[in-house]
Amino acid sequence: MGHFSTMFNGLARSFSFKKGRNSGNLGDEGGREAAKAMAKDAKKKDLILRTSGVLNAEGSDNFASVFSKKGEKGVNQDCCIVWEEFGCQEDMIFCGIFDGHGPWGHFVAKTVRESMAPSLLCHWQQGLAQGFLDPELDSEKKHQRFDIWKNSYLRTCAAIDHELEQHRKIDTFYSGTTALSIVKQGELVVVANVGDSRAVLATTSDDGRVVPVQLTVDFKPNLPQEAERIIQCNGRVFCLSDEPGVHRVWLPDEESPGLAMSRAFGDYCIKEFGLISVPEVTHRNITSRDQFIILATDGVWDVVSNQEAVEIVSSAPERAKSAKRLVECAVRAWKRKRRGIAMDDISAICLFFHSSSEQEDGLVSTP
Repeated sequence: MGHFSTMFNGLARSFSFKKGRNSGNLGDEGGREAAKAMAKDAKKKDLILRTSGVLNAEGSDNFASVFSKKGEKGVNQDCCIVWEEFGCQEDMIFCGIFDGHGPWGHFVAKTVRESMAPSLLCHWQQGLAQGFLDPELDSEKKHQRFDIWKNSYLRTCAAIDHELEQHRKIDTFYSGTTALSIVKQGELVVVANVGDSRAVLATTSDDGRVVPVQLTVDFKPNLPQEAERIIQCNGRVFCLSDEPGVHRVWLPDEESPGLAMSRAFGDYCIKEFGLISVPEVTHRNITSRDQFIILATDGVWDVVSNQEAVEIVSSAPERAKSAKRLVECAVRAWKRKRRGIAMDDISAICLFFHSSSEQEDGLVSTP
């Protein structure tokens, strides 16, 4: 770990030396390679989880439970990642959940999953390096820490969408993915959302009940600000006759592609007509009352309410099985509430903030 911590700090210094010179591309490339090396090292140490399972790094207060179940539409196009000690920082963790769609959606989702964390880490380091040269910037101040993360996310998502369009092995013209991720740095949680997955915080009310706080907006095409943008770009938003209430995005002159979200990576057939990949980036400071965050794809939220979700997770006998329990409850809800409709892929990450007596000793990430 010491070697990569040195690399991390050295990377920041190299960016500060290069600022103002015509070597930005070299800095980007070096930063990304360093971030990839950190990811490789973290994987060796069981600090990265990419499939269903649990992650509980030794000495960490964080505990993550992850579960994904294939729906009835073919291959599972959902995927997840949890990276403890993100960027070799003991107080940081990264969680991301991605919901692909279209013929190549599962490839797009996995590609974005693999590129987002290293790219974000690289841009965050650049932001810190620039801050070293700014005497007015104090990265310990909460709002300034958030500003660095927000700018890093905006740059990361723009870069990822550009790279996807140039990808030689994946057809992203009619395929894409949503992306919901969080970075927890100490008590600060930064949330970035592209698409219609959702993050919900479970906190404790004054009377001791567990209550939900929705941290993200489901970016559906019928949201006023989303519909306005799409229509101004000559895209169309409407429901099919056999899908009342399901608003989709369509090209100006044909009933295609029919996307059920207004923001996504990929889907270049409709990027000129109002679809964007710009994330909404927000933050929250975790308190002793806050218990956990649920990140889940729309396969959960289509049939489970925020209140039901936090109650399901908080009542799980074991934290390790909390995500699986939530997914299984969603599966039963699909069968009960949406008979005759093919079940969507259903995935969830449950990130707990505080140690618990219920937590079993010796839990580590599963391969």
